[in-house]
Amino acid sequence: MQGRLARQGWFLIFLGCFHCAVADRLVLDTVEVVSRSDALLGEARSASQGFVGRDRFQLRPLLRIGELAEVVPGMIATQHSGAGKANQYFLRGFNLDHGTDFAAFLDGVPLNLPSHGHGQGYLDLNPLIPELIDYIEYGKGPYYADVGDFASAGYARFHTASRLEKGFLKQTFGQDKYYRTVAADSYDLGRGTVLVGGELAFYDGPWASPMDMQRYKGLLKYSWEGDNRGFNIGFNAYHNDWSATDQIPERAVKQGLISRLGTIDPSDGGEAHRFGLTFNGWNDSAWGQTRLTLYSYYSDLRLYSNFTFFLEDPVHGDQIFQKDRRFVVGGNLDHHWHWTFDGIDAGFRLGTQIRHDFIPKVALYRTQRRNIVAPVAVDQVNQTSVGIYLENITRWHPKIRTMAAVRGDIYFFEVKDRLHGRHSDERADALVNPKFGLILGPWYDSELYFNYGFGFHSNDARGVVTGADPLVRSRGLEVGFRTYWLPELSTTLALWQLRLDSELVFVGDAGTTEPSGKSRRSGIELSNRYRPFDWLTLDFDLALTRARFEDVGNSADQIPNSVGRVIAGGITIDHPGGGFAAIRVRHFGAVPLNEAGTVEAGGTTIVNLGLGWRWRDRLRLSLDILNLTDSKDFDIAYYYASRLPGEPAGGVEDFHFHPVVPRQFRGTVQLFF
Repeated sequence: MQGRLARQGWFLIFLGCFHCAVADRLVLDTVEVVSRSDALLGEARSASQGFVGRDRFQLRPLLRIGELAEVVPGMIATQHSGAGKANQYFLRGFNLDHGTDFAAFLDGVPLNLPSHGHGQGYLDLNPLIPELIDYIEYGKGPYYADVGDFASAGYARFHTASRLEKGFLKQTFGQDKYYRTVAADSYDLGRGTVLVGGELAFYDGPWASPMDMQRYKGLLKYSWEGDNRGFNIGFNAYHNDWSATDQIPERAVKQGLISRLGTIDPSDGGEAHRFGLTFNGWNDSAWGQTRLTLYSYYSDLRLYSNFTFFLEDPVHGDQIFQKDRRFVVGGNLDHHWHWTFDGIDAGFRLGTQIRHDFIPKVALYRTQRRNIVAPVAVDQVNQTSVGIYLENITRWHPKIRTMAAVRGDIYFFEVKDRLHGRHSDERADALVNPKFGLILGPWYDSELYFNYGFGFHSNDARGVVTGADPLVRSRGLEVGFRTYWLPELSTTLALWQLRLDSELVFVGDAGTTEPSGKSRRSGIELSNRYRPFDWLTLDFDLALTRARFEDVGNSADQIPNSVGRVIAGGITIDHPGGGFAAIRVRHFGAVPLNEAGTVEAGGTTIVNLGLGWRWRDRLRLSLDILNLTDSKDFDIAYYYASRLPGEPAGGVEDFHFHPVVPRQFRGTVQLFF
């Protein structure tokens, strides 16, 4: 405890010294952050494309950082392990595991990690500092030329702020030794603005085996903007280490071996690091708009997990150690220009994206209490991807516009087997994906959208060199409607279908994913946002999905962990008198746990409440009650065989679940300066 308080003290002293050193340069302008959803009318490429400003999520009570992704209608973010591991994401009938088929970006930098030690497309949002996110753009389906790998279900772009209206110091205390401090400020420096922010957090959690999470983050960003050009340079750092309570077998709870909050292997857990440098520049001229992003970052994950306990190794146990250490460099170059002839306005966009992942070590070991028993696989991977896209949007008539685009991607895989040398090889593959759209309107502040397009996800390089398909195509179709017919109400409706040539399925005993058969998903999504007053917002989202494997017959075609129903809604009050409150309900329905659909996990409903008071933009006090109803539902569940001591050698097929966190109270004091 004293060590934690000491670290908090040094953190605050550092920020205080930085503030004093540059306070003489402080010139803060008032910045109003509002949602720009109305601006999408006449601009959006599909009904399921959207924009969320800071005003839409700054008051949301969040249990975990990954829940920030739930601003995407129909998205669910859960967790089946410790607070340092990437979340499980569910969208459009996908169990995205930790990110496959959903792409995320931070200030233009791709966050998904291909050929990752824990799973393909691993997506960890824990490095984000929610208070420093300015806005989020999102889209669903494979209809966007500037988004390539891992985006069949959709994408989200997180953008950090360049300037804060006021600096702040925020301290949160909660049950189970939860402490979190965030501090940030922005200053004029030269002709630009520097923003500095940091977070530290500690949390044991309600688990029988304390999580002992220790998390540190930092962001330093310099921005400059002239009349028609500008740039920003950012550096971010992230460290997290934790112990984990993974999913547990239901029979162990029923037999009284452990509680619902217990664990079979208390030595599970991990450690994660990420350090990144980003440059974004733009220039607007008579020739069009040019955007350039350059980035490099280092990522390191050490993850200890035990999903089957004593099934594979009755002596040492089945704990595995997944190691992934990599250096990533890349860039995006994009040019946009217009051409007008005889009343027809055509916009063109030409871009290229290059990325290289150097992975000196991606490895899997058998371990016991974090001590290595035997190596299973140790590889070095070099993976390079180059994408080129061309998009045209033509306004043939004030009420008719079309979108036509083509994207080509080429991938190079090189794997060196450092353990046996048997699987060292190289391989390359390329894919071309066209995309089309027709938008009719606006009429009465409403538009109708028709979209058809192809996307893809890459497979793990280690599987590619042994015969797996390198690039797996997806095909999407969507018909949608967007309306602002009532000025205070925005509504979108989308009917969609998505087919994949190969599904990635979670494998319990390996703790990773593997390619499976073809799949088809279809569904309907409804999203509503009603703002009758400037201080009151009501929202409601509904997503219904049917997900099936293809070419497997009728008896075993269900996709495990595909969520068929998602309901989310809330009321947000931000009264000018100082009071504010937000209540949110999120529900996902029962999910099949095997292909036959004979085993099912029940639905989950969570209610979160936040309320507080603000005094003269100087002080904010708030209380969050997370899981208000103290739900005993599952965060996530699986069905597979595991073995406890004394059980048959073949193990026992059983539910394995991670419970939702019991009701939590967290109080926050935030000072503005």
